[in-house]
Amino acid sequence: MKSQFFLDKNITFLNHGSFGACPKPVFEEYQRLQLELETEPVYFMQKSLVGYLKTARERLSKFIGCDATDLFFTPNPTFAINIVMRSLKLQPGDEILTTNHEYGAMDRTWNFYCKKSGAKYIRQNISLPIVSKEQILEEFWKGYNSKTKVIFINQISSATALIFPVKEICDKAQELGLITIVDGAHVPGHIDLNIQDLNPDYYTGTLHKWMLAPKGSSFLYVKKEFQNDLEPLVVSWGYESDAPGESQFLDYHQYQGTNDVSAYLCTPKVIDFLSENNWTEKSRACKQIVLDNYQRFCDLLNTKPICPITTAFLGQMASVPVRTKKPAELKELLYDKYKIQIPVMPINGEIYLRYSINAYNSQEDLDVLYKALQDIIATTDLIEV
Repeated sequence: MKSQFFLDKNITFLNHGSFGACPKPVFEEYQRLQLELETEPVYFMQKSLVGYLKTARERLSKFIGCDATDLFFTPNPTFAINIVMRSLKLQPGDEILTTNHEYGAMDRTWNFYCKKSGAKYIRQNISLPIVSKEQILEEFWKGYNSKTKVIFINQISSATALIFPVKEICDKAQELGLITIVDGAHVPGHIDLNIQDLNPDYYTGTLHKWMLAPKGSSFLYVKKEFQNDLEPLVVSWGYESDAPGESQFLDYHQYQGTNDVSAYLCTPKVIDFLSENNWTEKSRACKQIVLDNYQRFCDLLNTKPICPITTAFLGQMASVPVRTKKPAELKELLYDKYKIQIPVMPINGEIYLRYSINAYNSQEDLDVLYKALQDIIATTDLIEV
């Protein structure tokens, strides 16, 4: 599969989780659409685009388990959550319950909103190591009280790479009458996703990570009862449109002026590529490599796993605790000297070395990492063991 990607052959690439990687057939479709746009931009923007977007939404909706009229494309999940955030009508003192494992950009988004609204962002501690799903649920709901109005949670955390029991959290939140917002940036194409089964009020996911789309392709799903409450982040021609489309929801959010949305339009090609290359089986093999190597790296670094080493908690990436006082220097050394692209991620006072495995990776890539860490431990003081 490595030949299907443009990735630099001189780099051991273990960081798919950050920005993904686009296969050549999908990228060729991306460029074809861009060329079509440039060949006749007026016709493309005024005639072709609406149909292309509808087809892309329909294909995506079947892939993620929801109705095609309940989602629209966004450049990234941060953009999507900003839309949701600005449409909430919380009062001073109302609380948004989340965990201390959320993505940094999301924490900043909610902190911004809380300064404006007077609401409070409650980062409930989920302690490590995780021992069970029940532990996560028990610790999470300790943050709930009568002031809680919104639940915000990532389905797979970025820094710690943990899979959270979002289905159980959404079910209880619905019973309590809470608004549920799920950040599924790492989910589509990575683990099974059926949005109707999860039953959140809002769900955002990324296509340019594990689904392999070109950069800048994500979506926001909104349950029908909340769609008319959602204000456009950018007001454009769809607002109070002279030629209304199939729904106000799509009019307000689907088209926001001149913009190259070719990445969105590649969605059918993306899904075809995954199907033609038996991606479910490839993903399963990648997950097995992740599991097979996790304890090995913990042993090398003299640290302990942060969760049970099973697919209940780990997908195609894993975060290994590493004791270092210089995470930025460690990351730079791994890249500059050993040609390994891998994040060294700080969160909650701890540091994690997070490796991602996709179909273009092999056991040999992790062996390269292992040998590099052995050398760093033997020759520098960057890692404490």
